[in-house]
Amino acid sequence: MDPVITIENLTKRYDGKAVVDGISFSVNRGECFGLLGPNGAGKSTTLRMMIGLAPIDGGRLTVFGTAMHPDEVDIPRRLGVVPQEDNLDTDLTVIENLLIYAGYFGLKERVVLPRAQELLEFVQLKDRADDRVRELSGGMKRRLVIARALIAAPEAVVLDEPTTGLDPQARHLIWQRLRALKEQGVTLILTTHYMEEAAQLCDRLLVLDHGKILDLGTPQELIERHVEPDVIEIRLNGSGETGEALLEGLSCRFELVGDTGYCYTDSPWDVMDRLKTRRDLVFLHRPASLEDVFLKLTGRELRD
Repeated sequence: MDPVITIENLTKRYDGKAVVDGISFSVNRGECFGLLGPNGAGKSTTLRMMIGLAPIDGGRLTVFGTAMHPDEVDIPRRLGVVPQEDNLDTDLTVIENLLIYAGYFGLKERVVLPRAQELLEFVQLKDRADDRVRELSGGMKRRLVIARALIAAPEAVVLDEPTTGLDPQARHLIWQRLRALKEQGVTLILTTHYMEEAAQLCDRLLVLDHGKILDLGTPQELIERHVEPDVIEIRLNGSGETGEALLEGLSCRFELVGDTGYCYTDSPWDVMDRLKTRRDLVFLHRPASLEDVFLKLTGRELRD
């Protein structure tokens, strides 16, 4: 393996509290690596340290074999960044946003203009090149931020929740573009709250909570390690009947959330045969997913 990023016992504290607490992992060249976790888990703080926006308080962090620190000037040229919030200049045109950003890396307009035009075509914004950013939709702005992150032809791109708030059409277009980047050999590191997005894009996933690593593996490895292969969701309709009583004698791990019961099982057909005798119940059989893993590892309580 050829690691782009290596992290060993990385720690970050705010007001004396460890928000990243001695984590260790590496990101291999050419892979899409995802960080999952609830709000406050330490994901964005980890990314900020990766890109040099926050100094580390302990441990070791190397990017392209070089120790990262806020004064590092070479690494940012090789590491594209898509922040969580769009920070485009809305008074400038689409193409101007790319050209001015390229100038921060010492790239001259006459040299970078062809690449800027190629990137706008890549993110399907070529016909909006001369429009002001304020005229773009949310999905268009997000695609422009991705194009901007690629202007210096980085070897790796860090994306902090790249599709949050977008409609399904825009989200799927961005997924296509990110997969195309990976096929070109670009390393991707992303955080997301969309489990489908993680499953679609990521080769490996790290699950983080309270600043600590809960597990690391491929999406399928995580599912196989932590949850049964089949899930049956049962709407109990406020009948007062407990899932345990309903499924007594069956091989099933049961969780009740509100008026919906979740039966995790290796023997779904036995459960289905029992439920089919109850015409007053609504139920759904589906395969286990990353969302089931996420909720089992981090809990179902609401995080602010």
